[in-house]
Amino acid sequence: MTAPAVPAPDTADDTDTGTGTGTGTGREPGTPLRHELRAVHALIYRDLLRLSSQPAHTALMLLQPVLYLFVLGGGLAALIPNSSLGVGYQTYLFPGMLMMTVQTPAIMVGIRLITDRQSGYLRELLMAPVSRSTLLLGSCAGGTIVSTVQGAVLLALAGAVGLPYDPLLLALLLAGMILTSFTITALSLALAVSLGRPEIFHMLLGLVMMPLLFLSGGFFPIENLPGWAHTLAAANPLAYGVDLLRRCIALRVPDQAATVGIDWFGRQPPLLLEGALLLAGGVLALLWAAHRFSRPE
Repeated sequence: MTAPAVPAPDTADDTDTGTGTGTGTGREPGTPLRHELRAVHALIYRDLLRLSSQPAHTALMLLQPVLYLFVLGGGLAALIPNSSLGVGYQTYLFPGMLMMTVQTPAIMVGIRLITDRQSGYLRELLMAPVSRSTLLLGSCAGGTIVSTVQGAVLLALAGAVGLPYDPLLLALLLAGMILTSFTITALSLALAVSLGRPEIFHMLLGLVMMPLLFLSGGFFPIENLPGWAHTLAAANPLAYGVDLLRRCIALRVPDQAATVGIDWFGRQPPLLLEGALLLAGGVLALLWAAHRFSRPE
């Protein structure tokens, strides 16, 4: 598979003389805005092309949340009474599995950035007459779209866990996945630009990803965790993503309202505030990544 090239300059005057050696820090005067937009489009297209050309890889990434949902969820559904969760266990588990589905491809964006740097492909990208921030934005947009597409595949199984195929409900869940995918992708890029070796990246992921997932409320209510874990959950972006999806379900299907997730000193934050915090976290992470990425190598 050949990745689409980022746009070449129309004239020699448009050439960014700094980025070819890894020292460019922004768009040079005279470089048209359309070069920036074409670069973002090319990077998004590259990620979509990779997704469509690797169906087996995509299916394997979807297999784990599906197994959790129907094997683990089906087994525990008979042991956990609905009254303790407010809904059946599979319905309760569904937002957490949506989160698991979108987090894996979002994190892979950071890993690809490190491997692209090691393979030399990143240096070829830096020769394009576009700013480094644009390249980072294109990678973030591509990762967000791919993560959302994979989450939408699992979303098609909503009826199997007792949720209606209500268009507005599906739209709300899709919007929540887009927002969460963006935040996780931006955090992954912020971590990747700060690290030089994929081994360190993988080691950190192994240390923090599963604890973050278990502290998200995706598998069991946060209120059942020890008191000290509530503080960690309140700072966990995955917990806000899961809670956002779960509360979207409660908006459209009140009888499927699950137990309270995130709480601040005994009160649940407003739904819009949770979404705003996720968006702000993603934006800040992307700005930090752009700041680090703009430094000369």
